[in-house]
Amino acid sequence: MKRFKRIITLVMSSLLIILLTACGKTSLAEQDVLERSQDANKIIWGVKNDTRLFGLMNIETGEVEGFDIDIAKAITKELLPNDGEAAFVEVTSKTRIPLLKNGNIDAIIATMTISDERKKVVNFSDVYFDAGQSLLVKEETPINGIEDLNENTTVLAVKGSTSAVNIREKAPTAKVLELENYSEAFTALQSGQGDAMTTDNSILLGIAEENEGYRLAGDIFTDEPYGIAINKNQDDFLKAVNEALTTLKQNGTYDKIYQKWFPNVERK
Repeated sequence: MKRFKRIITLVMSSLLIILLTACGKTSLAEQDVLERSQDANKIIWGVKNDTRLFGLMNIETGEVEGFDIDIAKAITKELLPNDGEAAFVEVTSKTRIPLLKNGNIDAIIATMTISDERKKVVNFSDVYFDAGQSLLVKEETPINGIEDLNENTTVLAVKGSTSAVNIREKAPTAKVLELENYSEAFTALQSGQGDAMTTDNSILLGIAEENEGYRLAGDIFTDEPYGIAINKNQDDFLKAVNEALTTLKQNGTYDKIYQKWFPNVERK
């Protein structure tokens, strides 16, 4: 019995030591990201793996590719010049902020629109891509912008989306047909059920790139800029990322990456 009590006491003491040690450590989310990335010579980026042109997994190479990926690599090179590694973790719109808040990733570069609501939870870098709502049409259509939409045109949108709300405000006389998802909306455009499809230009650019005979019509008509999300209380890292973005735009690297992925789209 005495031996059993000694074993219990030893186990409880060990657990107490482990707990005290854990409490003394700084959690991943609380660590200085800039300092940690410099020590590890690596920045961990949260990226999309299913978004054409921005972050899409290449099945043949097993590597994720896109505009976001190349920008992340270029920023990493600026911040970690001694062959620093840009590591990539797949995120979705649902998982990206929790992964950042938990310290599993250092930053999010994943077609993430800067918004006041999101600013309550994370900080954003300067704008790195001017996204916004646009129109996708067939090459031969006379529609060249939202001003060409009228009572004789039908616009395809996804049910319950902000795109459907916006198009009714921007082109009040046009008919709006709402479908379940992007795939159904594009199929409807192909079959002639509508004259134009509307959503973020980044999504429409991907569809146009994958399907010949389609183009974006006119400029964006809403402002939804993309930023790099960084955890709160990481001001040094945020400053370093913004300085790197400025350098990339000044030395021509940004333009080269932009032209690589969007050769037919004029940059504002």
